[in-house]
Amino acid sequence: MTTGIVIAVIGSFAFAAAAVLQALGADQVAQRAAIREERRKSSKSHPSLRSTVATMLTVPFLIGFVFDIVGFISTILSARLIPLFLSQTIISARLVATALLAMVVLHVSLTMRDWLAGTVVIASLVLLAVSAGREGVDDERWMHWAVLVAGPLLFGLGIVVMRVMHKHIAAATGLIAGAVFGVMAVASRILDGLDPFHPGALFTDPALYGLLFSGICGFYLFTVALQTGSVNGAAAALVVGQTVLPGLVGILLLGDVTRAGWGPVAIVAFTAAVGGGVVLASSGAVTAVESADVTNMPRGYGRTQRDVERQR
Repeated sequence: MTTGIVIAVIGSFAFAAAAVLQALGADQVAQRAAIREERRKSSKSHPSLRSTVATMLTVPFLIGFVFDIVGFISTILSARLIPLFLSQTIISARLVATALLAMVVLHVSLTMRDWLAGTVVIASLVLLAVSAGREGVDDERWMHWAVLVAGPLLFGLGIVVMRVMHKHIAAATGLIAGAVFGVMAVASRILDGLDPFHPGALFTDPALYGLLFSGICGFYLFTVALQTGSVNGAAAALVVGQTVLPGLVGILLLGDVTRAGWGPVAIVAFTAAVGGGVVLASSGAVTAVESADVTNMPRGYGRTQRDVERQR
């Protein structure tokens, strides 16, 4: 249990470090005269391929990508070691780490609401860790095929939502992206051939390809969500989708349980952690990091929302 919690915490901080480093890389690109001129002349509402590639080739962004890989691996490992309702909530708490790192690295001020929300999330995670029982061992073969099918279905739903909705696109797409990441977590949990390692079982398991597809498509959908509207709404919806879906699957289908008598505490802590994450998603620190990412937020490359308002 302790090992899984530590790995999930590492993943949470890795994702936060990646976000901040990639924001710094985006800011470097945004300050180049050629890119600014390209933005001025272009009528497109999304980042150009040139600016996106330029951002990805900066040193901070590449280092951030390494941290993304660490976070991805941590998500897989923690999902196999502790109940999904705990591992995914800890991973989603990266918003707390992002806010703290943005305060130190990007010199973004945190409001009292941010501090309170962060405190609620951390306290809720402690309660979840205390109340969590053993991870389930139930594993029906049909679930290995289900995660392979669920990823593409949710991805297709996300594409349809993007095209037919005219309002709240970011929140809706962010929610679906979170659900796709949830499928990835479930696939990580049921994957065969890892313990003990058996290449034949691993590469013939449909869950492996469900995991890979969900990871890629979840990233794509969240990128689209950020390009189509509010950073706050997309990030908040992602937190909900990424925690609630795998948590329910873990309890209802995989046999995850809480300690005897701690069920109500776990429910309250889980709800509070998700709520705190939603509040933190609108934090000035988190928003500044997300808004600075050229690959995610076209309006105001490398600028915080405060900078945008000042220019207006």
